[in-house]
Amino acid sequence: MAESWVNSAERIGSDLHLELSGGGSRRAALIRALRAAVQDGRLAPGTRLPPYRSLAADLGIARNTVADAYAELVAEGWLTARQGSGTRVAERTAPPPRVRVPKRSPSVPAKPAHNLVQGQPDAGSFPRAAWLAAARRALTAAPNEAFGPGDPQGRIELRRALASYLARVRGTRTDPDRIVVCSGFAHALRLLFGGPGGGMGGAVLRGPAAVEAYGLGFHRSILDAARVRTWPLTLDEHGARIEELADVPGPVRAVLLTPAHQFPTGGPLHPARRSAVVDWARTHGGLILEDDYDGEFRYDREPVGAVQGLDPERVVYVGSVSKSLSPAVRIGWMVLPEHLVGAVVAAKGEREAWVSVLDQLTLADLIDSGHYDRHIRRMRQRYRRRRDHLVTTLAERAPHITVTGIAAGLHAVLRLPPGAEASAVKAAAWQGVGLEGLAGYRHPAATAHAPDGLVVGYATPPEHGYAAAIEALCRVLPPAAEEEEEEEGGGG
Repeated sequence: MAESWVNSAERIGSDLHLELSGGGSRRAALIRALRAAVQDGRLAPGTRLPPYRSLAADLGIARNTVADAYAELVAEGWLTARQGSGTRVAERTAPPPRVRVPKRSPSVPAKPAHNLVQGQPDAGSFPRAAWLAAARRALTAAPNEAFGPGDPQGRIELRRALASYLARVRGTRTDPDRIVVCSGFAHALRLLFGGPGGGMGGAVLRGPAAVEAYGLGFHRSILDAARVRTWPLTLDEHGARIEELADVPGPVRAVLLTPAHQFPTGGPLHPARRSAVVDWARTHGGLILEDDYDGEFRYDREPVGAVQGLDPERVVYVGSVSKSLSPAVRIGWMVLPEHLVGAVVAAKGEREAWVSVLDQLTLADLIDSGHYDRHIRRMRQRYRRRRDHLVTTLAERAPHITVTGIAAGLHAVLRLPPGAEASAVKAAAWQGVGLEGLAGYRHPAATAHAPDGLVVGYATPPEHGYAAAIEALCRVLPPAAEEEEEEEGGGG
């Protein structure tokens, strides 16, 4: 029979006398006791603390409570934690002097020293020279009517360029007349389902809708604002479990998927499930909303074509340049079934009020001239190198952390031991590392197992600061508990 963790803890680590007193939670009491022990000199600089399991057994509290307390004190600078060295009292035992920080608006978060938040490309890599040259050519060639009220469907030059590009690169089947230009995926959702910021017309589609169990919360918020109820589909190694559509109560009108690279967990939708969701849409008169947010960026596999190519009349394909160029260029597109084009254009209103006509003309020239393809290839190579650097560094510094979702895209998911996510996110915030936990992307109604993890955007930092950002990331990751305990036991 396996030895209980309490009995095992009695054989490892060193004794540490702490009195957990005062109000609040056990975690808060432990933090106060450890901080006081350092302040009054009972724990000298460099002192190695007991491992989580040992101290938890001694105090009769949960192991995660000890891990969370250690993480907060590491973040505050009282303790240090390094791979292979355990958790120790920091050499600087006095707290840093208090610095008066100007108050910020609650809506304006403090800027992290190392930004590893997903969703943003490297801002310094925007192709300024190519964009400027394309803008000059586009302005020179533009007809006079281009400077009048904009067509809500989008400039024909851009729709032609997109029809050709998407067919060649993403395997779509369309023509310019079935493309409607928008400002991005959020705008597309508002145009389709109604709600604030959509357009002048009413809702084109009605709910309820099925969504993946993990996704962007603000997309769900848009659907909530439009009074569209959403039902989560469980995710596994093959993507969304399409068979669960049969178990959703009530008629589902649409299903929102990220089939090329599930966001944020990674991985493409399995071919059998791609066919199954198309069959569902045909049988039930439903629609597939395909968010192709980073389909051009793949590294270790062949590109996965768009589901839209399987049935153009049952799929609304949505893309944008927010990952490939910049979120500052507010241009996206919908490739629509023929019967929805008129309704979506009517929802936008009589004039283009969202996307600059001049930017549309510039993007069309960038695509037609081949500079857009060249930029994508250049960034694909750069992001692949960054991805490889992240994987290699973690293998050396934190081999107990599993990295997933790295065959494509601009972010990775770091799988953490159970209960470690909240502490890691808090430690990262204290240390000025901007990243997010996996729990923040989980649908509130999802019932399947919720793994702990971090979502790390490796495309965001500037090129010169990337290595430092990954080094800072390694410092906030939880140590391998087993290795820490073995070292503590050997030093007893």
